Amino acid sequence: MNEKDEIQNTISELGRASSESKEGPDSTGTEPGSLDEIKALQDKYLRLAAEFDNYKRLSLREQRDSARFANEGLLKELLPILDNLERAVRSSKEKQRRDGLIQGVELTLKQFMETLAKFGVRPIASVGQAFDPSRHEAVARVESNTVPAGSVVDEFQRGYYLHDRILRPAMVTVSANEQADQGTASEGPQESSSGAPN
Repeated sequence: MNEKDEIQNTISELGRASSESKEGPDSTGTEPGSLDEIKALQDKYLRLAAEFDNYKRLSLREQRDSARFANEGLLKELLPILDNLERAVRSSKEKQRRDGLIQGVELTLKQFMETLAKFGVRPIASVGQAFDPSRHEAVARVESNTVPAGSVVDEFQRGYYLHDRILRPAMVTVSANEQADQGTASEGPQESSSGAPN
């Protein structure tokens, strides 16, 4: 019998004892509020309080453990990727060949992306897309006549979604149209002779 069942039994016993005390004198002819009955109820109450404290302590421990080990499944999935990276490094040191290292790292990267996809992580499309401040973080701007202004030209760091939420925005370079910038500068507010903008 686990602690939860014991607490339920104690609660039901207390309920029965209190209902019996309300019915009036029992078959022995003692008064409902006799000293023995009060001591028995107090004893049951103290046991119930102790069991509840134990239950609370057990629940807190389980909650703490579940928070500590919440990522256990993810980490178990990542360990084979770590093993493959270690094998690739060890192999490149032994054979002094770069081709095998590059191929091994590419396969490991593919495996890593597949593992992240299992947990709902997917990359944010950036290059060639219109700049969206909710998904992209502009770190540079380049002048371009071939790419429409406000489009992402290059990606410094890939961004990712976790299901439908942005896990990390993409760090990108945004195109700016040289002619459009000059046009907006020449069309800026003009000052009147008094010095106030029109």
